[in-house]
Amino acid sequence: MDPKKPLIIKDLCIACGLCNAMVPSVFDWDDDGKMKAIVPLVPSGKESEVEEAKISCPTAAIEVK
Repeated sequence: MDPKKPLIIKDLCIACGLCNAMVPSVFDWDDDGKMKAIVPLVPSGKESEVEEAKISCPTAAIEVK
């Protein structure tokens, strides 16, 4: 399976910090006070954690393409 790209939809992000708490190696704070993906692709072994963060996001602001 090819690595996928994690994305944060800024208009939906409410900066709750859940994704950063769940996968700090993939998501972190941006200068605008919202989250951003800090890696271009989901690292090997982190796929299930990123998927769980996507499912857990209260505003569905995380996409994995």
